[in-house]
Amino acid sequence: MARERTEKVVATNRKAFHDYAIEEKLEAGIVLKGTEVKSLREGRVNLRDSYASVDHGQVVLHHCHISPYSHGNIMNHDPLRPRRLLLHRREISKLLGKTQQKGLTLIPLRIYFSSRGQAKVEIALAKGKKQYDRREAIKAREAGREVERAMKSIRRGRS
Repeated sequence: MARERTEKVVATNRKAFHDYAIEEKLEAGIVLKGTEVKSLREGRVNLRDSYASVDHGQVVLHHCHISPYSHGNIMNHDPLRPRRLLLHRREISKLLGKTQQKGLTLIPLRIYFSSRGQAKVEIALAKGKKQYDRREAIKAREAGREVERAMKSIRRGRS
């Protein structure tokens, strides 16, 4: 029996796929305050310059901007505060080893609500791309588009 996964994606970090080569993806819970959850449900989050690090045996998400809740009062949160990510101890130690040895970084790819209504962050171990790597990726993408256009015109000519 296949379980249906219904996720509501709140924000994606599209720049991450451009600037980094993704090695491995992980799902982590995120510790939020009440008004932060409400802002997430409104989709008021920006992942552009955010990253994660392992500090004192905990994974922490930095520079993730969650805007203050529109109907919040003086109990609103700091938009750029560091937020803890919830992972198993084995996963944390594995991430710590890989980020220290191989020169990989932890970046968030997307924030979403799981089917159970819990806020989750998809983080990735990624290696930074050099400028020429980015240019080559763009060239390959453009070449693929050209091939698709040519195939499409050939298919239209036949039918």
